[in-house]
Amino acid sequence: MTKTYAIAIDGPAGAGKSTIAKALAAELGFRYVDTGAIYRTVAYFLDLLGVSPKDVDGVERYIDELTIGIEYDENGKQHMLMNGMDVSDEIRTQDISQKASLVSAHPVVREVLLDMQRDVARKNNVIMDGRDIGTVVLPKADVKIFLTASVEVRAKRRYDELIARGQKAQLAQIQKEIEQRDYQDTHRPIAPLKMAKDSIKLDTSELDVSGVLAEMKRIIGEKLPL
Repeated sequence: MTKTYAIAIDGPAGAGKSTIAKALAAELGFRYVDTGAIYRTVAYFLDLLGVSPKDVDGVERYIDELTIGIEYDENGKQHMLMNGMDVSDEIRTQDISQKASLVSAHPVVREVLLDMQRDVARKNNVIMDGRDIGTVVLPKADVKIFLTASVEVRAKRRYDELIARGQKAQLAQIQKEIEQRDYQDTHRPIAPLKMAKDSIKLDTSELDVSGVLAEMKRIIGEKLPL
């Protein structure tokens, strides 16, 4: 079987993981896997059913009724399918983002999704981003990078992203929600957000996208024979 390579990118909300991972995947010819979108799909499904992300019994009762699919268009863009329906746009709200963080703390949800994520990595060269890729999902990833930035910078990035999509947003509220998300992600008992021991930390607070990309390619180039 041909050797495949895996690049794990972890970090808190708004650190720029998705933007950078997509660009890197396009340049390297890797498949980009946005694991956050997978958890958002679960959160959106439960939200439509009126099930609280904190409702353990409800989550366990309905999770088996959800079939998640991942498809890629001709440009390599990842599309999330919820029981056959493309919900890629619907899951990109701040509300679903917050609920995804809570949903991801349920052991039953992580168990269902873990094999899906690992299977993609077994079959493809991947760049996978999330909260626990280097620590739990792909602990043997060839390259591990932990992207971070100040909470102020991350809030402004998320604000700009939502405004660009035509959604209403308040910067102060977004910063408060990101701080709450950070707490949830780092304090959950199952697979909390933390930097893997063999991960390389990259603070993007003072870097633009091109600067981050340059640093990422330098790090990856030192690790992989690309």
